[in-house]
Amino acid sequence: MSIFDVQGSEMETSPLLHETTQKKQKTPLPKLQIGILMLVQMAEPIACMSIYPYINQLIRELDITGGNDAAVGYYAGIIESLFFITESLTVLKWSRLSDRIGRKPVIMIGLFGVGLSMLCFGLSTSFWTLVVSRCICGMLNGNSGVMRSMMGELTDSTNMAQGFALIPITWCFGSFFGFVMGGTLARPQDRWPNLFAGQFWAKYPYFLPCAVAASIVSVSFMLVFLLEETLATKRKRNSNATGEQLSEEYRSNESPSENMANVPVPLRSLLIRSIIIPLANQTFLSFLDICIFALMPLFYSTPHYLGGLGFAPQTIGLWMALFGIIDGLFQALFFAKIVDRLGPKRTFYTGISCFIPIMVTFPVMSWLVFSGGADYMVSIALMCHLLLIVAWDISLASILMFITASAPTKNVLGAINGMGQMTVSIARAIGPMFTGSIFAFSKDHNVLGGHAVFVVLCIPAVGMLWLASYLPKELQNRDEDE
Repeated sequence: MSIFDVQGSEMETSPLLHETTQKKQKTPLPKLQIGILMLVQMAEPIACMSIYPYINQLIRELDITGGNDAAVGYYAGIIESLFFITESLTVLKWSRLSDRIGRKPVIMIGLFGVGLSMLCFGLSTSFWTLVVSRCICGMLNGNSGVMRSMMGELTDSTNMAQGFALIPITWCFGSFFGFVMGGTLARPQDRWPNLFAGQFWAKYPYFLPCAVAASIVSVSFMLVFLLEETLATKRKRNSNATGEQLSEEYRSNESPSENMANVPVPLRSLLIRSIIIPLANQTFLSFLDICIFALMPLFYSTPHYLGGLGFAPQTIGLWMALFGIIDGLFQALFFAKIVDRLGPKRTFYTGISCFIPIMVTFPVMSWLVFSGGADYMVSIALMCHLLLIVAWDISLASILMFITASAPTKNVLGAINGMGQMTVSIARAIGPMFTGSIFAFSKDHNVLGGHAVFVVLCIPAVGMLWLASYLPKELQNRDEDE
């Protein structure tokens, strides 16, 4: 990474992306490299999300709660948070390491950690082995920040919206396959007794989805070899390039800032307003986002008498998979158009404004079930709930654009994304434990009819709206500064 002068790096003094994109023609995306990057990234949501359809049933079957269904939320929240707790301790080091040795080696280490942890998770027969498997995954995985750095290095101000829209799209489609796989392949001996006979499948009823997830991660590991390194100091020159291209690449690679890329940048030099504001928004956003996804399977699996929907793992997997495919298609077809029409800040506001309506639909569904409403009414309410989350998700890609544009030079993208991923991991570690605990407390003590958690989560959502007002109206155009 390079040493840079932070003076004059505030967004307000930089050229505006909106004005520039009107003058400049959009640069075509490097489709092959971005396509490979997205395939590699897809393995992580497939693996991580595959546990959600069955995690609550697994906790019940391991008798961790002593038969108390209302207490499942406590332990589910702990297990879901452990990955983010351990990731927060190491992710910044992985991101900074990627600024020195390159993006590809760090991504490969992360994929290895995901694959190993999934195998351990599938072979777990106690609460503590579940804990160890999630900790392994978190400690070895810093891929989210590194892949965002790669996307930032593969795009410029004219095609950034298109590029960063692909990250949540990929996550959505990966989540779709993960939810389907987790719900369908859990307890295979019950569904296909002739094919999965034997004591092994009786002892490890959730190993199959974990093994399939680990196999997918292995394929992604091999795909990394096809990626070109995007870190400037580690790129190989293209021997088939024209003289003009080589000259341009030479000037880029030989610039003083690139030659100093291996010199660590003091993190305090990055603690400026133009960087802190987007990172703070991302942290709040990630906390609320993980709260939604911790609540969904918990609410779906909670028995009717406690105000939940009482879904089986297969049903949970199908509903969450349906959300994933709708979300992915929406982001792919409309996100870039929405940003072009509204601008990144209004797009972000539109997304985060959906959080409170999302919380409201949870008790509405509970009331429909409790009052004996028709199944189709519950399904309609559930579909409206999922569509609101789809609208919420446009904020995820929007904030990534702000963070990437906040980097004074591309050489510090890894450090900035590492800082962001560290704070995001802390927020995501707190989210499931906080949400699961408040959910379980609400049900145990019938606070606000068992719906106190939904009211409590609306408080930080209001704070999110206030914090978003400090984002710049337009994105910094870093391309012309470099």
